[in-house]
Amino acid sequence: MAGWWRELLRTVRRYPWPTNVLLYAALFSAGDALQQRLRGGPADWRQTRHVATVAVAFHANFNYVWLRLLERALPGRAPRAVLAKVLCDQAFGGPVYVSAFYFEWSDVLAFCTADQLQPRSCSLENSLHWALWFSVGHFPLLFTTGW
Repeated sequence: MAGWWRELLRTVRRYPWPTNVLLYAALFSAGDALQQRLRGGPADWRQTRHVATVAVAFHANFNYVWLRLLERALPGRAPRAVLAKVLCDQAFGGPVYVSAFYFEWSDVLAFCTADQLQPRSCSLENSLHWALWFSVGHFPLLFTTGW
């Protein structure tokens, strides 16, 4: 047992990028499957496959590169360095993460220009608008969504 474990650890250290991508995709997919299970409905493996594809194709790779870049740009584990990393991640990484989910929803996310903005109620139809606002924090994505 110890022989294959040492070999696995050596491979993980030798190839950190593919290891992180596969681990991220596995955790992302497991989270989606667990969420479906907790909701009580039948498992939608097609959705889980799509989640895994997005995780492998974008999120895992972006996370690996982005977090390495942050670590090189802002080295250290002091509270000030950690706070700077978190703020940079929320300010620059957050919008990129969120935009990857809604990339193919260009017809849903029809952002209006300033002369087209109209007051709207905060109904369920505008829930995507609020999801975007809360997920990126202070970024001004307060545009009305076109349905």
